[in-house]
Amino acid sequence: MSPHIELRADHACLIVHGPDQPGLVAAVSGLITRNQGNIVTLDQYTSDPEGGAFFQRVVFHRRDLAASLPEIEADLGATLSPLGVSWTITDQSIPKRMAILASTSDHCLLELLWRHRRGELPVTIPMVISNHTNTAEDVRSFGIPFFHVPSAGPDKSEAEAKILELVRGNVDFLVLARYMQIISEDFLDQVGVPVINIHHSFLPAFIGAAPYRKAAERGVKLIGATSHYVTKDLDEGPIIEQDVARVNHSMNAADLQARGAYVERAVLSRAVQWHAEDRVIRHGNHTIVF
Repeated sequence: MSPHIELRADHACLIVHGPDQPGLVAAVSGLITRNQGNIVTLDQYTSDPEGGAFFQRVVFHRRDLAASLPEIEADLGATLSPLGVSWTITDQSIPKRMAILASTSDHCLLELLWRHRRGELPVTIPMVISNHTNTAEDVRSFGIPFFHVPSAGPDKSEAEAKILELVRGNVDFLVLARYMQIISEDFLDQVGVPVINIHHSFLPAFIGAAPYRKAAERGVKLIGATSHYVTKDLDEGPIIEQDVARVNHSMNAADLQARGAYVERAVLSRAVQWHAEDRVIRHGNHTIVF
């Protein structure tokens, strides 16, 4: 993948997902051809050629794509729906709108803002929302609006209602960049867009406060991070990306936390990029990442 992401005019990304069956690849390719498209990249996977699930990501070029999209979508419905196959198609020249939720830790937040400014993430960032104010000046230095939404006490309903008011209709997905609040099932139902989270990979071994101190006391040899989609089941949503780093006996809790922050930044950035590029297909509680 290029370190600088360019949004490509007149390029569409088609995601196909459904029961595998003979002729499915030909049907998709034929549909693109008769709509005057030229396939640029194609990735596919089947879990089992007999009765398995089929997944495909196709990027194709079509001159004057925006004008032809309604016709292509109608053809997709007529061709693929009778086969029991679901599909989505996106214009690759339009970046996804990503809102970021953060708390006091700033390493993941600033990494996303920095990569966005460098052109490495194909997104726009209409806002950053935090339950603290310590990152406000840094966020605004990137030219991104910052909103402070306090969330104190066990009842988070008021804070969640304010966040919903800010993001509803204005974003395509949310990223929890070390946002240290539990998201309610009601919020997930109402927000209506994917939510991506990042956390260290000690769970469930070192749950609760001070996980790096507990890990140092236990003498762990690997630390890591996991980025996943948020579901009503805490930290159990479909995994997008993971990575690890080796550590040793000479490292104290602060050393482990610094190494862990590095891994968290990298893992979350990759997960965000892949989601924004429509490379991730959710299937049950796991993902296929092309």
